[in-house]
This record gives sequence, structure tokens and C-alpha cells, in this order.
Amino acid sequence: MSAQQGRHFLHIPGPSPIPDRILRAIAMPIIDHRSAEFAALGKHVLEGSKAVFKTKQPVVIYPSSGTGAWEAAIVNTLSPGDTVLMAETGHFATLWKNIATRFGVEVEFIPGDWRRGADPAAIEARLAEDKARKIKAVMVVHNETSTGATSRVAEIRKAIDAAGHPALFMVDTISSLASVDYRHDEWQVDVTVSGSQKGLMLPPGLGFNAVSEKALAASKTNKLPRSFWDWEEMIKINAGGFFPYTPATNLLYGLKEALAMLQEEGLDEVFSRHQRLASACRAAVKAWGLEVLCENPAEHSPVLTAVLMPPSHDADRFRKIALEKYNISLGSGLGKVAGKVFRIGHLGECNALALLGALSGVEMGLAAAGVPHRSGGVAAAMADLEAREPGNEASVAAVA
Repeated sequence: MSAQQGRHFLHIPGPSPIPDRILRAIAMPIIDHRSAEFAALGKHVLEGSKAVFKTKQPVVIYPSSGTGAWEAAIVNTLSPGDTVLMAETGHFATLWKNIATRFGVEVEFIPGDWRRGADPAAIEARLAEDKARKIKAVMVVHNETSTGATSRVAEIRKAIDAAGHPALFMVDTISSLASVDYRHDEWQVDVTVSGSQKGLMLPPGLGFNAVSEKALAASKTNKLPRSFWDWEEMIKINAGGFFPYTPATNLLYGLKEALAMLQEEGLDEVFSRHQRLASACRAAVKAWGLEVLCENPAEHSPVLTAVLMPPSHDADRFRKIALEKYNISLGSGLGKVAGKVFRIGHLGECNALALLGALSGVEMGLAAAGVPHRSGGVAAAMADLEAREPGNEASVAAVA
């Protein structure tokens, strides 16, 4: 039987599979982006997006990748020579740092081992030392897609406050928004960056900035040039439901449908579902006798699980064999962990059966690639899922 027969199992940590409802919405005929019909669409998605960020402040939507949204956060708030504080949590924190450096921003990078999220205590200690208030922003990746470790954003906010520091707080939620509980206003985040291709279940192509009043004030006086990314022009024209340049109209139709799907399920249930699936995935990894890359259970990602390969076994070889034999795509290791880990995505529209199918593919792939492991990972995941179903909370201790 051909490995390409039947459904392809896309279990990378984004882009995530696109639900049929969203595909149908995207297939709408193009419309005049200066019409009243478009204005109604624009207003709907600009206002509706606020609920996902949990904010009453403006959300700016760009026709871009998340990388563009990273750049927008930088050029709207900082000036050449400014110092920012970042934490080395993985590959994507490193990439965001590199973009800031290209704009002449000085980055203090708190070293990390790529197995944990940002350390609130280390951030507080460094800010407390900064008596001259040289540091203009703290920049953190909420869910480090390369490692499967989340940073505790609420605790980092408390750390900034405890140090009494006025730095802006910027958070990358590109792989966590609409999958992991996130609260822009409550946690007093100044710029939240995100993208369309993860928890929002859309194709790549939309970038987001949720912007606080403090960040907007900073944008009035900062010195970095911008045109395409300028918040002021966007927010002014967004008031009428329009954009200052040609928008990604059909992706906005998809966004409207995605927002409806999230509202129908309820964000709290979306977050709980992701937690249940992630727990089951880790149960499978444990049963296989393998190791999850993220070391701190409090920082385990609900979005993906990064799995360490045994010594002398190459993760990319395993991924290639699993794809060729079982038609499953798994995430590669990036940067410092290239070839050392593979990543299982369980985000977006993923449900229990989709995850169990993916774990079956992983378990068969491990055997086909000759990777040392124990059997029973899928059964362990099934038991964990059953124990964590709503109403079965008393059973959780039995599988912990």
C-alpha cells in the first residue's frame, strides 16, 4: 500500500491544518476593498480579534508573516541605540533578537539552555540593577516553537512591576495565541505579536500587533523609520474598517470564520482541549522511554511537544522514514537542537483521534527507523485522555 494513500498527517507545530469551514470561507470571490461590504468585514475582524488577545486596545492586522509583526513591534516603539532585555529560550527568541540588532537596537540576551522558558527572577534582578533605566523594553517569546517551552508571562509582568521598572513589555504569541491562555490587558503587555497560521487555523499571511496606550505613546516619539508597518496610519484608517494598502481580503474572510469557530467552542474550552492533548502526548513520550525537551512541567507547551532522540540517533533521519512510510510530517529540530529533537504539533483543530493517529505514526516510525523505545505510547496517551476528559478529573491522579 502506498504511503501517500489517504490522509496526510500534518503534525508540525504550524502551519496547522486548515479546517474545511475556513477553506470554504477563504474561497469567497474577491471584493472591492474600498466598498461598504469590505468595511463591514474589516470592522468585524478588527473588533473580533480583540477577544482572542483579551484586550480592549487596538489590534493591528498586517498582510504579513509573524516575522513582519516582529519587525512592526520594534520599529513602532524603539530607537537606534536603545537597549532591550530578552531571554534566550530557543530559535525564535534568537531570530527576534537578530531583527532588533539589525535596526541598531542593543540586545541584552539572558543566556538559556533551550529547555526552559524565560526566568522571571533573572529578569527582575537585571531590571533592578538598571538604575539609569537604560533598558527600554523586555521582549519575551510566550511559546517557544523550537523547544516546546512556554514562558510565564503573568509572572514576568509581576517581575517587571517588582523592579519598579518602566520598560515596555513585548510578547511573541505567534504559536500560542488561540491555543494557550493569554491576557494582553490583564498582564499589561504593551505589544503582543502574533500570526495567522497556528492557533487561528489559517494559512500563513496575517501578522498581528495588539497595542497598549503606553506603546502608542512610545510610537509618537521613537526614532526608527517605518511606512508599511506604521501603527498610526493603520489605526486611523482601520476606524472605518479599511486598510491603508491592499489587504489580504480572503484571509480576512478566513479570520472571520476562525473567530466564529473559537467563539462557538469557547476560548476556555479551546485552552483546556490543548492542555489535554499535550498531556496525552507527553504520556506517550514517557511510555516510549524517551525524554521531553522542556524540563520544567510548569512550562510544558500545550501547542507542541519536542522529543529528544536517544544518543547517536538522528531526528531528521527518523522524520524522513516516518514521512515516507506513514505519510506523517513532524517538526524538525532548529538551531542548537537541529537533528537532536523532533516536534509533535497538537494545535489548532486537533482532536483526540487526530492526535492518536499521529502518535501511532510516530510509534511505527520509531520502530521502522530502529530508534530504541518501548511500545505502548499510544495506549498511554489513550489512558491519559480518558482520565482527563471533563467529568473524569478524579482519575487524573491515577495516570500522573
